[in-house]
Amino acid sequence: MRSLPVPDPGTPDRRSPARYLLWVARAQAATVAGGAAYGVVWMVTQALMPATIGRAIDTGVTPKDVGALLRWSGVLLLLGVLQAAAGLMRHRFAVANWLGAAFRTVQLTSRQAVRLGATLPKRLATGEVVSVGIADVSHVGGAMEITARGAGSIVSIVVVGVILLTTSLPLGLIVLVGVPLLAAVVGPLLRPLHRRQEQQRELQGELATRSADIVAGLRVLRGIGGEQVFSGRYRHESQAVRAAGVRVARTESLLEGAQVLLPGLLVALVTWIGARFALAGHITIGQLVAFYGYAVFLVQPMRTLTEAADKITKAHVAAGRVVRILSIEPELPDEGTAPGACGDLVDEVSGLTVRPGRLIGVVAASPEDAQAIADRLGRFTDGEVTWGGVPLRDLPLPVVRKAVLVADNDARLFSGRLRDELGAGDGDVREALRAACATDIADELPGGLDGEVAEAGREFSGGQQQRLRLARALIADPEVLVLVEPTSAVDAHTEARIAGRLAGFRDGRTTVVCTTSPLVLDHADEVAFMESGRVVATGPHRDLLATEPRYAATVTREEE
Repeated sequence: MRSLPVPDPGTPDRRSPARYLLWVARAQAATVAGGAAYGVVWMVTQALMPATIGRAIDTGVTPKDVGALLRWSGVLLLLGVLQAAAGLMRHRFAVANWLGAAFRTVQLTSRQAVRLGATLPKRLATGEVVSVGIADVSHVGGAMEITARGAGSIVSIVVVGVILLTTSLPLGLIVLVGVPLLAAVVGPLLRPLHRRQEQQRELQGELATRSADIVAGLRVLRGIGGEQVFSGRYRHESQAVRAAGVRVARTESLLEGAQVLLPGLLVALVTWIGARFALAGHITIGQLVAFYGYAVFLVQPMRTLTEAADKITKAHVAAGRVVRILSIEPELPDEGTAPGACGDLVDEVSGLTVRPGRLIGVVAASPEDAQAIADRLGRFTDGEVTWGGVPLRDLPLPVVRKAVLVADNDARLFSGRLRDELGAGDGDVREALRAACATDIADELPGGLDGEVAEAGREFSGGQQQRLRLARALIADPEVLVLVEPTSAVDAHTEARIAGRLAGFRDGRTTVVCTTSPLVLDHADEVAFMESGRVVATGPHRDLLATEPRYAATVTREEE
């Protein structure tokens, strides 16, 4: 049994949706080929059954030859057993193909989302990303799943055509000409279906984005009386999605009707001509029965081919959305090749110098300046930052992400066990929870560390969420930790305890705290005061209070 997902999904072909689907097929070529092989055996054994029944009638029933009847009955039984075994394996491979393609697409899009980071929400709406993970991966998987039955259908139609040609040239030609003709008739339905499915997927993505916005801002909407306005917009957009779905369903219903009507017409034609040939003595009774059996049998592979066209069309639309995500490049390209760095972390834009192993407080008269310097130090925006003399942009981005952690109040809590959310052993968790004054949160949660956290930690207050985020950042234990207003949502007593414990927990490691809290700044080894994006004064907190009136005004405003 294969283990999914695979360790490495590979490097996809992003040049077009069709090339991406072909790349997925090549990436799991073994299971696709295995499914196709078993699909061929499964369908061909069914295709040989009418001929076997016809031979049993002509050589056993008509001349009343019991031995011949038993021999052909044995052949029919063997075909049935072989078909059942091949059908079982075909289904297993088909499911493996579906799961493999779906998991691979999820892995690729997830990896790309992590790689893009803050770039992704700037380039794509939330709903579009969500719809890829919910629906599009299923359609990509469906295109791989249908390959097994599709291959079997094509080969079985060819086998039936050869048998009919060798038995009766006119009937064989009817089948060989009729099948491509029916496919050509169905083809025009696929183009509008493709277009309407794409329109529906775009509207679904927009509606999902609207839903996420409403849920995230529901409290604010109620506060300003805008709930009904956005509810009306959602209702209008949902009706647009419904109308698009109806248009898709209308085209799909025509396609389904064609799958029944057109093969049925071919069955009727083959049966009628075969009956006339039997009456004229051109074919035997057994061959007539076989022809009727083939006419009925052909409905299945022909419907499968139509289904394959439908699934491949849907997969093409889905792959287009996947390729769109995979083709986005990060705002900050990862082109660094330097092996590493150590020493002073210097932001040349602001003039801030962060010495190793120290806790540095950064006070900015404008909060935007503090966030900007945190983004530059973490290389979330480009800037003239050096680390031990090495430009930060010359370091590989994964190296920077591992060494420098920026924790601000926009970070989210995830659903699942609290232990998994924090991501460390019991000892490390307890120590970090104590430093963040969050031990009480874990103790009060049903199940403690094994308790379940709801999506975005909505069962916690703003201060509790902030303390849990701080504990998670401390557990990560990065070489450089950059905290942005880590105590803005807690009371003064809790803030004082966090300030004292934070310094002890991070003793000997580099920590930058962007804050205006005097309680936190009093525990810093050094404080840098910024105005207009530049460091204008540095020194201990108490010295700056006594010598820098503008600094004193900025931090005492926090107390007021």
